[in-house]
Amino acid sequence: MTSRNAPTAVRAAGALVALQGLAGVVFVVALVVRALTGAPEPGKVFGEAVYFAVLTAGVAATAVGLLRAKRWARTPAVVIELLLLGVAWYAFGPSHQYVYGALVAIYCASPLVLLFTAPAKDWAMGVGEYSDAGADD
Repeated sequence: MTSRNAPTAVRAAGALVALQGLAGVVFVVALVVRALTGAPEPGKVFGEAVYFAVLTAGVAATAVGLLRAKRWARTPAVVIELLLLGVAWYAFGPSHQYVYGALVAIYCASPLVLLFTAPAKDWAMGVGEYSDAGADD
């Protein structure tokens, strides 16, 4: 089995990260629409849209990497989810938005759990049935 045959857990995590990327695209489009339809300072809103477009591109690239069974995508996915758990903490704690915070935390923890299952770890390290000494991932 090669790295191109990633465990189901890795592909499921990729799908969850892809949904986060899709949410980022929706947010960027909403910012652009806001800037075009009379935001008080459209330049700042466009700047914010560009900033979030860059972040969204990173999330989308990570999702594609996981879905295409690229080992390099596991680490960025873990970092993304840990950062978003910080957002969940802020929503739950200081903002007192308990339902939103809990939902975001559960959603962000899901890819983390999937990426740290035994088959996903074996795949990431290229050991056991996922060993492929000649791969260029």
